[in-house]
Amino acid sequence: MTQGARITAIGTYVPAKRLTNHDLEKMVETNDEWILQRTGIRERRITRTDEYTSDLCIAAVEDLMRRFGIKVDDVDFVLVATSTPDFPFPSTASILQNRLGISTAAGAMDLSAACAGFVYGLHLAHSLIASGLHRKVLVVGAESLSKITDYTDRSTCILFGDGAGAVLVEASETDQFLGHHLGSDGSGAHQVYRTGLTASVNGVELTDSGRIVQNGREVFRWALRTVPQGVQELLNRAGIEMEQVDWFIPHSANLRMIEPICEKLNHPFERSLYSLVEYGNTSAASIPLALDLGIRDGRVKNGDVALLYGFGSGLTHAGQLVRLDFDPMVAEPTPL
Repeated sequence: MTQGARITAIGTYVPAKRLTNHDLEKMVETNDEWILQRTGIRERRITRTDEYTSDLCIAAVEDLMRRFGIKVDDVDFVLVATSTPDFPFPSTASILQNRLGISTAAGAMDLSAACAGFVYGLHLAHSLIASGLHRKVLVVGAESLSKITDYTDRSTCILFGDGAGAVLVEASETDQFLGHHLGSDGSGAHQVYRTGLTASVNGVELTDSGRIVQNGREVFRWALRTVPQGVQELLNRAGIEMEQVDWFIPHSANLRMIEPICEKLNHPFERSLYSLVEYGNTSAASIPLALDLGIRDGRVKNGDVALLYGFGSGLTHAGQLVRLDFDPMVAEPTPL
């Protein structure tokens, strides 16, 4: 028997340390004006040497619990979307299950879908609940990208930051998940990567540095083709017009990417949410961070329809249309 689902609570966290554009001027050949013009990013947050993705996840969940006056020990599935897990294995989700006191009978697994990971997590959470097999799923998008960023490469080091966002997805009498669209094009797998056990993919020899390598120009072109098409397919499937969407929340990769995507969708740019100005590209964390920024400053209200769309390495993309229906908050968010 199918059942509905809704997002009932949210929490976020970013590390205290700031890395500004002016700081980067001292590290590589770049400057604040150049970075702002090409990306819209002013600063990013950076983990301490002893702070890892699981720590960011825990802090985001603690923010969620405090704000909404709840516990998560009755969660029956934990999903963590990340490209920077503490370990290749065990999963970061298993670490969370233990540290948060969640039952050992709960499922726990990591998702590897890069910048689309959080939206993939929402889709899976909705599926687990709609199937009737689960009732309360914790979804976290978190990254410690600074630990795998090459700070001698000015084309990538200006982009990436660290952070985490967590939501609870719970069974509901009405379904607030209004539509979805997923896709993957592995022929572009060599455009954004970090090497692992092999040094080639699609016949392309990779730079074996253990750091992020990105062909920004090709990813930009792919996103401008793919995201508007995917959004339109999602809307068609849901039977909703873009004019009925209150907030468009794309992955916060680059402001110069979000602007033309909004233009192609004929969606007012001021009705989009992004987190990159303060936090840079935080991959799987960027969408929950952006959503929470809108909640924190009062722009986003219950009843609003939000279209979340992640895209990145894989090349993967995922969209989710949701009607926001959070439980009442009992405390102010932890300052970011």
